[in-house]
Amino acid sequence: MTTSSAPARPTPRRLLAATAHLAAVGAIGPVIAAGVGLLLSIGVATLPIIGIGLIALVALVYVLFGIGWVETARIDGLYQVGLPQLRLRRAPRPGFGGWLRALWAQAIDGSMWRAIANLIVSSLTGLLLLFVVRLMITSAIVAFAPLFASDGVVEILGFEILASWAPLVGGILFVASLAAILGLALLHGVIARAILIPSREAQLAALARDADQQARQAQDQRAGAVRAADVERTRIERDLHDGVQPRLVSIGMTLGLAQQKIDTDPGKAKELVSEAHTSTKAAITELRQLARGIHASVLDDRGLDAALSALAGRSHVPVKLDVRIDGRCSRDAEAAVYFALAESLTNAAKHSRATECRVTVRRRDDGTLWARVEDNGIGGAQVLPGGGLDGIVNRVTAAGGTIRLDSPQGGPTSLEVSVPCAS
Repeated sequence: MTTSSAPARPTPRRLLAATAHLAAVGAIGPVIAAGVGLLLSIGVATLPIIGIGLIALVALVYVLFGIGWVETARIDGLYQVGLPQLRLRRAPRPGFGGWLRALWAQAIDGSMWRAIANLIVSSLTGLLLLFVVRLMITSAIVAFAPLFASDGVVEILGFEILASWAPLVGGILFVASLAAILGLALLHGVIARAILIPSREAQLAALARDADQQARQAQDQRAGAVRAADVERTRIERDLHDGVQPRLVSIGMTLGLAQQKIDTDPGKAKELVSEAHTSTKAAITELRQLARGIHASVLDDRGLDAALSALAGRSHVPVKLDVRIDGRCSRDAEAAVYFALAESLTNAAKHSRATECRVTVRRRDDGTLWARVEDNGIGGAQVLPGGGLDGIVNRVTAAGGTIRLDSPQGGPTSLEVSVPCAS
């Protein structure tokens, strides 16, 4: 959502609402600050007691988020400037490690801290407003001092004045206090917009960065698609050249020999034809396997869950499969994840010496299809040009996704892919 830094029209109703907001924030701001300070003190003081200290600091992060959320909603509701609602950071991956990353990202979230800063400034401004309101009330009382001053002297702001001057001094202070209240209400809006809303130049710079990032992503996707096509074509050529083509040549030669012996040695010719028939069925099987490597038909017919179940059943390494996805993603997204997992299991069987693989697939709330495959092999996997992992990278990048490989020497090896469901 885009925001606007144009000031809202200072109508009497809006000024009255801003004054009420400032008075309320000035009253409760010190209470909030005391609570946050107490929670921070408890966390720091009990940090050696790891459990209590960490729980307090974690709670502090969520308390600060709640305060920032309320402050952002307050300013947006008051001035209607279109501020985006604060949202808790999502874990980049399941598990405790993903939660820690999300917690750290929340702790350093700039939008949250801008809202906290605005609350601090608003609290100080609110305290000043409460003092001015008190002064205005006192001034109004002083203006009528001649009616109740018995000794002809009135005290205001620590000064004594003659009761005859009290109406003039009280009236001037009353008008000045009212003007100060209106000024503080206007100042509240100016400061809030300055803190919470990016400047026009910052907005343009952010738009330029986003456009540049999108352009780079699109370029990377096109390059990845080209590389994926090259790798896939090379693989198909190699499989045809090394597998199906020699078998078909052998079948042709066998049938040629059978043709030569069909008159002179019918029994031998029959054996040759039977041999060619067997080789033909093997060639058909190899072609089916080759086609399955390009795209599994069950993926279109029954979805990713069924396709991965069939893939795990064919794997030479035992696979523990955990797939939890609701509905279907786009064909490209499912194909990219299927290809990545299939190639990873193939690599594990060929190179890792693994005795077990674990495959996890989830559809996240942010609209991405996330998958992780981990084996207990020897590790040391690297992305080499033209290799299987390079093909995975290119295929996932072409689908607009990201990939992360973790394979230290000695293992284990884990591969994570994340692809937009609507890619």
